[in-house]
Amino acid sequence: MNRPGRTDRRLWLMLAIAALTSIAWLALTFALVAATLEPAQRAAAFELVGPHLALVGLTWAGGIAAIAYGLKRWFDFWVTPSVRLAEEAQILLRTDVVRELAPAGNPETRALARLFNQLVEQRETLRHEMDSKVQAAAQRIEEEKSRLAALMAELTQSVVVCNLDGRILLYNQRARAQFRDLAPAGQATAPGQPGQPGQPGQTVADSGLLGLGRSIHALFDRQLVEHALENVRQRMRRGAPQPSAQFVTLTPAGQLLRVQLAPVRPAAGSAAEQDIAGYVLMLDDVMPDYEQQAERDRALQTLTEGSRASLASIQAALEMLDFPDLEPAMRERFLRVVRDEAQAMGERLKPLVSEASERLSSRWPMEDMLGSDFVTAALRRIEQQAGLSAREAEVDPAAWLRIESFSLLQVLVYLAARLQDELSVRFIQLRLQPAPTGSARVHLDLMWTGPAISTETVMGWELDPVRIGQESYSFSVRDVVERHGGALWFERDRASHLSFFRFLLPGVAPRQAAVLPEAAAAEAVGRPEFYDFDLFSRSEQASALDDRPLLDLVYTVFDTETTGLNPAGGDQILQIGAARIVNGKLLRQETFDQLVDPQCMIPPAGIPIHGIQQDMVRGQPTIERVLPAFHAFARDTVLVGHNAAFDLRFLQLLEAGTGIRFDQPVLDTLLLSALVHPSQQSHRIEAIAQRFNLAVQGRHNALGDALVTAEIFLRLIPLLAEKGIHTLGQARAAAQQTYYARLKY
Repeated sequence: MNRPGRTDRRLWLMLAIAALTSIAWLALTFALVAATLEPAQRAAAFELVGPHLALVGLTWAGGIAAIAYGLKRWFDFWVTPSVRLAEEAQILLRTDVVRELAPAGNPETRALARLFNQLVEQRETLRHEMDSKVQAAAQRIEEEKSRLAALMAELTQSVVVCNLDGRILLYNQRARAQFRDLAPAGQATAPGQPGQPGQPGQTVADSGLLGLGRSIHALFDRQLVEHALENVRQRMRRGAPQPSAQFVTLTPAGQLLRVQLAPVRPAAGSAAEQDIAGYVLMLDDVMPDYEQQAERDRALQTLTEGSRASLASIQAALEMLDFPDLEPAMRERFLRVVRDEAQAMGERLKPLVSEASERLSSRWPMEDMLGSDFVTAALRRIEQQAGLSAREAEVDPAAWLRIESFSLLQVLVYLAARLQDELSVRFIQLRLQPAPTGSARVHLDLMWTGPAISTETVMGWELDPVRIGQESYSFSVRDVVERHGGALWFERDRASHLSFFRFLLPGVAPRQAAVLPEAAAAEAVGRPEFYDFDLFSRSEQASALDDRPLLDLVYTVFDTETTGLNPAGGDQILQIGAARIVNGKLLRQETFDQLVDPQCMIPPAGIPIHGIQQDMVRGQPTIERVLPAFHAFARDTVLVGHNAAFDLRFLQLLEAGTGIRFDQPVLDTLLLSALVHPSQQSHRIEAIAQRFNLAVQGRHNALGDALVTAEIFLRLIPLLAEKGIHTLGQARAAAQQTYYARLKY
């Protein structure tokens, strides 16, 4: 936001002194002249000058104006540049911003700016030297952290680590995916990136119940966790080598979870060595097992009740058949009863036998695997073990498989080796495409150019035990296919002279595999910030939020894009974006980004600014669905925005219709910037970002603006501390004294 530079109060003070001095000088001059005149002369002089006093006043005012202009020019040349230089130098001193100060004003200030630049350059040289030494010393610790992050990412079990207050300080990707899967309807994720809002048709963005600094008690009953902690402490007092506790709980979404709690012990030698510093939660969704067990119990009960009646009928019929004088017609009737009841028992057993077979086959350790990764591994294995030249044909990059990769790889190598030995095939290809049936199935084709094979040969290869070189396996191709619940057949494309074995394999539905590409995207931008061990040292404060230090609070930095600038005039929210700051760190992996259907036409004049077209919001959720999700995301945090009064006015006008009220404290980076740098001409996001040497990306995109605002806020905190502002209450009170606090919407 731009406005003319505020005039320095010292200028007004000097101008007032000059005006009072000139008035006093005029008065003294008139008094001295009057003292030298006789009374008659004095009266004549007043009669002569009296009519011209207005001219004297105008002359005095012109002189004061000239003095004011001269003072203003003097201030602009000598004072204001030095004040602005001091503010910009304070940024370089109190933050990690590195940029060159532009010399301006008088020669002394220009020289001072050049001196500052030289000092900053020297400081950066020393900092780089110190950083290199610190980096070398901390390399081993970083390697340990990397190993831990890799281990947590690869774990197939959900893991959450909390401190004793229940604040989450670590969780893995599996836990994040599990709690998204267990979210209530309408809470599915729709993550977006700056400048790339969610696509049409997506549901409400993830409410983020699982996140760093959030309370695990929002997911699990506090009493359950405390009871488990007490059991762990009792086992520790008894000297148990691996104390842990288990409990089963029902989530708000109605899913049954088995939770194992293990303690995190303090460092050796600490005062609380015998107590615990936190705890680890390992989570398993037992609802499928529970449902299978219930279904199995129902089936057994049905079989028992039905079999009891059938056995009674068979027993009665056999007793009648024991009579030697039984008439042939009656004997045939009782024999029919035995046959019918035996057949009925067989029919009741068939579903149980089929279910048992499926359960046995499902006990193979299936895993979700990206199809292209499996094809790459198969091609390499075929070239190494079968000695064939192997290439991929058409591979769908979005296809995922649910397979037991070892046995399936052996089958492909085995078939490739037999093609080489018996048909002299020297080149094969692999093709992977979704099955055209529309179900989550995938076609994997092992292709070659050359002679076809008979059906009898295919069946023989399918039934023979798999053998590769000197290695023999107990399973056949058919065993592997059946245990995957798939199929295998031979086809030939006469037009291209291609022959191929086609495997029909289980795939993974897009909803189930959605978490995996997201993890890959997170790796592309850096290690996901799913852990913060500094939270071990944080505990809930009994005092009010206003008394807490700024660095100890959790923030939700948010921004909105709207159809216009008049919230009271009917303009609506188009997009909400937000990011979280925990323990002084911006969590780029825990964001909220959601387009909103405004249920009205978007004014064309605003589209070039925010870039949101009408078709982009068509099919998106309405604000009545989005606002509760955003409220859950921002729960128990301090809201931060740039010109937050504008965004909050939209939220306040929605309270009556939605019943959602944002009553947490709010900080405004516009006001804080004006508080820290009162002499700067502009406090727009771009101007502040330039002062802090921040790159502005995704401007006028809600999430992009929220991320830039978060970076600005983190750099303002040390500058506020320099002014003696350390707590939330101090920051709010000081911000309300600024010029911009008068803005209303």
